[in-house]
Amino acid sequence: MMARSLRIAVPLLSLMLPFQAVAQDSPLPEALQSLVGQQVDRPVPRFGRHGALTDREMAMARAAWSYFEAGFQPETGLVNAVGSYPSTTLWDTASYVSALVAAYELGIIDKRDFDRRATLLIATLRNLDLYRGEAPNKVYNTKTGQKVNYANEPGEVGFSVLDMGRMLVWLRILRERYPYLANGVDNVPLRWNFCNIVRDDGRLFGSVVSGDGDTRYVQEGRLGYEEYAAKGFALWGFDVTGALEPAPLAYTTIHDIDIPYDGRDPRVFHNQNYVLTESYLLDGLEMGWDMPAADPAGPGVASQGWRAEFAHRIFLVQQRRFESTGIITARSEHQVEGQPYSVYDTIFADGYAWNTLDPSDVYQPDRAAVSAKAALGMWALWDVPYTQLLFDTVADLSEADGGFFEGLYENGNGVIPLQTANNNGIILAALLYKVQGPILQFANPNTTVWDMAYSQTDIRANKCLPEPMLREVPCCTCGDLPPPVPTIAAADFILCRPVEGEDGIAATDCTTGPQVTARPEPRDVLPRQCRTAAVQP
Repeated sequence: MMARSLRIAVPLLSLMLPFQAVAQDSPLPEALQSLVGQQVDRPVPRFGRHGALTDREMAMARAAWSYFEAGFQPETGLVNAVGSYPSTTLWDTASYVSALVAAYELGIIDKRDFDRRATLLIATLRNLDLYRGEAPNKVYNTKTGQKVNYANEPGEVGFSVLDMGRMLVWLRILRERYPYLANGVDNVPLRWNFCNIVRDDGRLFGSVVSGDGDTRYVQEGRLGYEEYAAKGFALWGFDVTGALEPAPLAYTTIHDIDIPYDGRDPRVFHNQNYVLTESYLLDGLEMGWDMPAADPAGPGVASQGWRAEFAHRIFLVQQRRFESTGIITARSEHQVEGQPYSVYDTIFADGYAWNTLDPSDVYQPDRAAVSAKAALGMWALWDVPYTQLLFDTVADLSEADGGFFEGLYENGNGVIPLQTANNNGIILAALLYKVQGPILQFANPNTTVWDMAYSQTDIRANKCLPEPMLREVPCCTCGDLPPPVPTIAAADFILCRPVEGEDGIAATDCTTGPQVTARPEPRDVLPRQCRTAAVQP
């Protein structure tokens, strides 16, 4: 367990404003006086499994890391997103960062190897040729570090705000866990121009290249992914209120569980509202479903209660599908061999439950699979017999020198014969979570380059960077602060109906029973010969 200094958790609203230093001309409340200057031990993880890795789990971690050994490009420090193909995205590179942190923390690599890889990668990220000088291009060649199109040819295809948000989460993790890397880390996003990315209403926009070569800025992300990416921006001081709230919101009932989905009509917004597992898992593993300002070493609650609640529903409906049909279910987007190369293996999409669609929204039922990353992510976050079954299903889907395969086809067609950075990075994060709990740690109390760069100049305004921040110190009236709401305690994880209040959407109107639903009852059916006789004239 890592020791760390005490911090005071603040409501989300304070994150959206410049941090202010608080005068200390009166004594602290008595309850806090004894804690000032003390180091407090990080508690055990608040949700799911915790403890040291078993020999089997450690072997799995080493197998997952082998992917990043095999796909590493020494010229740039980047890692191939898929197998030996020398191309990657910012999302996949963030998954490599998660693997790098996990490999070091679990003792798979030593500090010298970690530092060598981290500094080389940071230097490459710092010097990326940006899309039209604004932000990282969606795709880069891993050998050269140059912008490419989807065919890995020199060119530009716009930038993804979702990919940027995920990278910002992991850059913040690097900065907090390893303060000696902070200078380099801060200089990565300081090159980006956020004016067309973070809008005044707090929404996030990516970009695409139109048919005539012009840049078109589009709102990017749907329920699950939009809020996860927004947390990445909020961690760096951006006001992204519009993207953090799950609105508009709709529900569909699957196996007697109300499943939330994005209420924006795909026919109008030209963006499918897939319900997927991955973003909820990442939020839990990396941030414990906390608000961006919440201290991960706080009490055993998820400070962003509705987010934890949604994640549990996404998990529970997959367990219920198995209980009802016998189909082992752990769904996520994943790569597939050959056309269409990738699918969205959804819980709900386009009006149908358990809908597997390719990027053109063509139904691909034979591509449905038990995703290795989804299975192990749920295993880490929910300690129940069903997740142990998921673990046993995918635990051995790996090669010692190439990492884990994407998953196992639901229809019995075997293993998906592809290995990817995202899959193996999330698997390593899940294993690290078991040992340490939520991976983000606010352990760096120093003023950083990001906080103060370009002060007293027009550059911050021209790049639409947040106002310079000052480190918050314990206040002398902390006892008067209202408790952060909403919260869902780990011991009282109950079904809640998210409702909109003065402080935004929160998990409220909760039932009092545990978050379980009745197991499905068997249906009585006539023998096959009776059914055949019944239809005869």
